[in-house]
Amino acid sequence: MATPPRIMTTAEADALIARLTALHGPLMFHQSGGCCDGSAPMCFPLGEFKTGGQDVLLGHVADDVPVWIGAAQFEYWRHTQVTIDVVPGRGAGMSLESPEGMRFIVRSRVFSDEESSALEAAGEPARGDGPR
Repeated sequence: MATPPRIMTTAEADALIARLTALHGPLMFHQSGGCCDGSAPMCFPLGEFKTGGQDVLLGHVADDVPVWIGAAQFEYWRHTQVTIDVVPGRGAGMSLESPEGMRFIVRSRVFSDEESSALEAAGEPARGDGPR
């Protein structure tokens, strides 16, 4: 079995990411661990949020936008596939979509046993202090 992606986006999220990229240039996400707006995916200009060894790279979405999560949060979510979606409303003031009247949210599902085995065989994801 191919290794399943840990992170995905909906078509609606991709459209908003494209609009934000046109306005702000390359982007990145960091999955919040409970501050600011609960556990919302926060969107920043690439490099504005500094990652380190405590951050795990979930993967890339929408034309190579990296998505990071804190290591402690990753331990809770490592068994789930996360999908970034978007809904009307105002999210956290720090995230780039706030002025657009939209907010990014996450949806998740538990990996199957087969998918979990494939992920385990693939090894640990990259950390903020390692290769990307």
